[in-house]
Amino acid sequence: MEVLSSRVLIRSADPERARRFYRDVLGLAVYREFGPPDDPGLVFFLGSGFLEVSGRGQGTVGEGAPMLWMQVRDVHAEHARLAQGGVRIVREPRAEPWGLVEMWIEDPDGVRIVLVQVPDDHPLRRDQRG
Repeated sequence: MEVLSSRVLIRSADPERARRFYRDVLGLAVYREFGPPDDPGLVFFLGSGFLEVSGRGQGTVGEGAPMLWMQVRDVHAEHARLAQGGVRIVREPRAEPWGLVEMWIEDPDGVRIVLVQVPDDHPLRRDQRG
């Protein structure tokens, strides 16, 4: 299989609330808008991928549901900004045994989002080929 493009789909019980969260609270840039003007679907840039918020879903997700993983430049700055904005912080930023700094938040429907910072001294930032 040759995958040419991909995106994660979010179906919210309250699509307008979800659009506001991803656009206005997280601050993701809009790649594309489609559908009716009063209830559009939005596709957001998500690093090298895309996140689509469209349609209507069942509401709050349960354990084992897919999660979003987003690398950010400064997880502590995002923590301060998002906490001030009223975002539900599931877990405060902390250094993990594998060397990344992670923090967990939830969107209004309960979708878990992991925000990750790769420290300057982490092997992912160094060329290991010598």
